Amino acid sequence: MNINANLSLTAHRLVEEFEWIPSPLPGVERVMLDRVGDEVAVATSIVRYAPESRFDPHEHALGEEFLVLDGVFSDEHGDYPAGTYVRNPPGTAHTPFSREGCVIFVKLRQFSEADKTQMSVSLPEAFSPGNHPLFAYEEETVEVVHIAAGQRQAFYASYYVRELLVLSGQVTWQQEVTRTLNPWSWIRMAPGQPLRVVASEDAVVFTKTRPVYRTP
Repeated sequence: MNINANLSLTAHRLVEEFEWIPSPLPGVERVMLDRVGDEVAVATSIVRYAPESRFDPHEHALGEEFLVLDGVFSDEHGDYPAGTYVRNPPGTAHTPFSREGCVIFVKLRQFSEADKTQMSVSLPEAFSPGNHPLFAYEEETVEVVHIAAGQRQAFYASYYVRELLVLSGQVTWQQEVTRTLNPWSWIRMAPGQPLRVVASEDAVVFTKTRPVYRTP
């Protein structure tokens, strides 16, 4: 399965366009943002767990990172409420579930094999304007950016892939046409292309740049 698989092309998905696709496990659905592979895949998705749903035990052969967008995501290692950013490096394993239901933004099989950093960090409830780094490893950087209403935010043209996920508020993005991005809308810019957005209202966005490490 290939979805937005060509990383040399810019891709986006507005929250209004989401199509929830059932996973092999009851009560777990996915919006596939980009993907190369079937159930074992290099993938970026938004995943929704119904209350009391769970996923099979599995190992992160090439790593997993996720950001909890709503509700509480859990595994045998703990509970992760909305606003928690987690990195599970290659070789880790867990059995995920959600008691009350949750929505997470998750990226699979996109770690450097040498990156063994396991972390869980809670985003603050309020952000001062500007960039707030979450993680960096070699050429990979992960940040949360608060953009004040009416302000323009320009992200430099990276040699690597840059992604942006709107967490709160609203931004506009002009790429051939002007698009309005509400929470959970996603952009992936082609390498070498700058990204510029304007906050229609106070906005918080998750953004990262990353090399291309691996195919399935």
